[in-house]
Amino acid sequence: MALETVPKAGFSSPFDDRHTVEDFFALIPEGQKADLIDGAIYVASPDRPYHNLLQSFIQILIDGFAQRSGLGTVYVSRVGFEVDEYNCPEPDVAFVAAGRVPEQDARQVNGAPDIAVEIISRDSRHRDRVQKKQLYERAGAREYWLIDPHQQRAEFYRLRDGQFELAPYERDRFFRSEVLPGFWLDVDWLFRWPLPDKFECLAPILAGDPAQ
Repeated sequence: MALETVPKAGFSSPFDDRHTVEDFFALIPEGQKADLIDGAIYVASPDRPYHNLLQSFIQILIDGFAQRSGLGTVYVSRVGFEVDEYNCPEPDVAFVAAGRVPEQDARQVNGAPDIAVEIISRDSRHRDRVQKKQLYERAGAREYWLIDPHQQRAEFYRLRDGQFELAPYERDRFFRSEVLPGFWLDVDWLFRWPLPDKFECLAPILAGDPAQ
C-alpha cells in the first residue's frame, strides 16, 4: 500500500477493509501522529501551540514524579500501543508501570498504557470522548485523563470492574492518581495562560500533599 492512501488529517481511512497494525506501520511514516482505531486510521492535524505546551507540561509533571519514585516510564505522542490486531492508539501522554518497558528497538508498546492522557483538539473531540475512551476501557487502561482546553474541563477516569468511573476532585480542584501513589494535580494549572512554570509545579507534588 502506498503512502498516498493515508487519509487527510482528522479523517478515518476510506477503505472498506479494516487496516491491521501491520498496515498501520507500513502506511504511517515514523514521526507522524496517527491512531489505528477499530481498523480505521486517523491522522492528526498539526498541534496548536497551546496544545503542544500543555502536553509538555503534563509530561514533565508525570515523568518527574515517576522518575523520582521509580514507578515507570512516560511516553509522549507518536508512540503506539498495540491493543490487538486492529487497534493501536497513540496517546498524547502515556504512563507505563515499571516492568513493561519494551526492547530498545521495539516499534510499539504491547497492551494499553496504565495511564492514557488525551488533550482534546477540535478534530479529535468524538474520537477522544467516545472511541478512544471505549478502547482504553476495553483494553484495561487503569486511568484515562481527558483534558479539554476549549471547554476548560478535565475529567479523570479510573477503571472499576472493567468500566471507567469518573474520579471526584478533592477540594474542588485537586485530582489524586491511584496509579501513581502520591501524585496529585491542581487542575487549575491546566487552564492558565501562560501556563505556570512546570518545575515550580512539580516541586510541591514531590514534596507531598497540596497545601490547604
